[in-house]
Amino acid sequence: MNDDSIYLRRLDLTDAPALLALRLRNRAFLQPFEPVREEAYFTLETQEKEIAAGIQGAESDQSYIFGIFLQEKDTLIGRIALTGLARGPFQNANMGYCLDQAQNGKGYMTRAVVQCVQYAFDELGLHRIQAAVMPRNKPSLRVLAKAGFRREGLAEKYLNINGVWEDHVLFARTAEDIME
Repeated sequence: MNDDSIYLRRLDLTDAPALLALRLRNRAFLQPFEPVREEAYFTLETQEKEIAAGIQGAESDQSYIFGIFLQEKDTLIGRIALTGLARGPFQNANMGYCLDQAQNGKGYMTRAVVQCVQYAFDELGLHRIQAAVMPRNKPSLRVLAKAGFRREGLAEKYLNINGVWEDHVLFARTAEDIME
């Protein structure tokens, strides 16, 4: 999956050092938007385990974890994931993502979300993609709006983020939205 500036690729074990560098470089920046992470999370071993779990998740059709890469430099600048896949009548996945702070404001995340949604509908045959964002995370709210997601409501005390049960705005996009 790619466009002229970025491409998405499922992460493999050779990406662990770059993923660790991304996590370390953006640790303080991402902390307000993520669960509390233990020190062990910020090790090569844990990043390798996370990638291995992602590979296993794809093999069992439960999750798909992608790196976001700059096309011209072949550099990992972010991560986007489809998790909690539900088949049967639901055909749904949750989407989550993060981007290197140095790459914010360049449109890369919006393009990554669009590419990932297209993959979910075209390759995985999913019908619905959901995303949840804290109301104070204005850049992420803009990304989802630009990528064609619709706001569906507010989930109070939805996820434990940085040690606090945070409200999240719920968004979704369905396969029919692509055709409209």
